[in-house]
Amino acid sequence: MPLKPSAKSIKPPSAADRPLPGSVRTIKKYPNRRLYDTQTSSYVTLTEVKKLVMAASPLVVLDAKTGQDLTRSILLQIILEEESAGAPMFSEAVLSNIIRFYGHALQGHMGAYLENHIQSFMDWQNKLGESSPALSPERWAQFMQWQTPLIQNMFSGLTQPSQNVLAQMQDQMQKQIQKNTEQILGVMGLKP
Repeated sequence: MPLKPSAKSIKPPSAADRPLPGSVRTIKKYPNRRLYDTQTSSYVTLTEVKKLVMAASPLVVLDAKTGQDLTRSILLQIILEEESAGAPMFSEAVLSNIIRFYGHALQGHMGAYLENHIQSFMDWQNKLGESSPALSPERWAQFMQWQTPLIQNMFSGLTQPSQNVLAQMQDQMQKQIQKNTEQILGVMGLKP
């Protein structure tokens, strides 16, 4: 185990830092809450892990003692820090609605719904970025403000996945209602 953290500055990963295609970068989390990148043999900060995520570098975070996968908790920690940094992406209403889906029969569908829509947005953003690579983040913000009707039209294609998810949700709810009805009638000694 290395004795001291890396003093290198935070920068996007170079070609040497990137894993081979199909490989996953392993980061170990030690009890002292430090993160150790096994590929570079150095300690990394949460900010550096965020940069790996931003560079779409596949990674996994493991507990150094138990080997337990901590990737989700580290990603959630990055989101929490970003949300606390002064320019939150999620409103309180959105966060409250997400919380309400935990333990709900439709919890799994909500995750799939969000994942599909975020992936569609990312695909759309990548296509737009390929055609206009010289736009700075500020220019993108201006472009996005002016393009509200265009964006609405582009995202109208998302209605099909939304309708599919909605149909699955309705089907699951109908099955749950039928199951509950059968159980109630069974308790009452009646056969459905």
